[in-house]
Amino acid sequence: MLNPITSNKNYLINYAMVWSIIIGAHFAVMHFYYGLSVGVSVADSLLFNVFFAFLGISLWYLVRYNKSNQNFLILFSSHIVSSLLIIGFWLITGYLILKYTISDVHYLSFLDGSFPWRIISGMFYYSLFILVYYVVVYYQDIQEKIKQESNLKTLIKEVELSALKNQINPHFLFNSLNSVSSLTITSPQKAQEMIIKLSEYLRYSLSNERKQITTLKTELENIKLYLDIEKIRFGERLSFQFNCDEKTLAANIPAMTLQPLFENAIKHGVYESIDTIHIILNAELNQNGLQLSLQNDFDPKAKPTKGEGIGLKNIRERLFLIYKKNDLLTINKSEQTFTVVINIPQND
Repeated sequence: MLNPITSNKNYLINYAMVWSIIIGAHFAVMHFYYGLSVGVSVADSLLFNVFFAFLGISLWYLVRYNKSNQNFLILFSSHIVSSLLIIGFWLITGYLILKYTISDVHYLSFLDGSFPWRIISGMFYYSLFILVYYVVVYYQDIQEKIKQESNLKTLIKEVELSALKNQINPHFLFNSLNSVSSLTITSPQKAQEMIIKLSEYLRYSLSNERKQITTLKTELENIKLYLDIEKIRFGERLSFQFNCDEKTLAANIPAMTLQPLFENAIKHGVYESIDTIHIILNAELNQNGLQLSLQNDFDPKAKPTKGEGIGLKNIRERLFLIYKKNDLLTINKSEQTFTVVINIPQND
């Protein structure tokens, strides 16, 4: 992992500014408090502080190396040893450079006696660097875990959505193949027509199977293929109407949302009636998004089918997975009509 200081321009600028302040304070103490000359004060403050600034950057890699070590005693011992080596190298190198480049007797005497507070300042710098770096490592680990959990949740959601989506076609195919089987005996021509329509529908579905979100226009194209197949089965008993304008046709909608609605309307309406059943889809855009209302009439004297079926449960679950809301689908039933309303949020 890259060093957080050198890999970020803003952090590097702030880092340089902090050390500039430290160098200025170091110079001020040596020149104004100890009375050393400007030259030696500048040399001392620059050498020791700039040198440790570079050593401090390298401490990041020590922290990263020790990150996986969970044993506190080993980790503590490692930092004790490394701090002694780094601070010792820092002090001895700086001392030798200044001792053999500066001839000021007063400064050399000061340099010999400054080891105790330089060791303390070195330990403080080292501890501060290590503490900051561990905080950075901890923060980065937390962010990485959050990212991994988010990716895992996204993957799980995609798998769940695909599983729910894949429930639809087999259910429809089962019913269609049963109808084809019956029509081959009673009406071979209709059976042939139905097989052709079914192949068109499957070709369309397979070409769009990876899409989780599509437009209402695309979804209606799919539904028209589906209804053409059902129209062969039920003839004049099935009547449908779409009330959608251009704005609603461009709205987004989860793929394969409408088919279960129409399938449910046919199952609870056309199946149980000898009269013509009208299925009407109304679409409108409002402040809450796209509202779809599918209404069908039914024979009130017919024996009602128990449960709301796979289709509506499937849609309810998919809407919750995608939009994280559990109130997007509502059902209204009157004496002769059954209405399903779904609200689909639209992201601008």
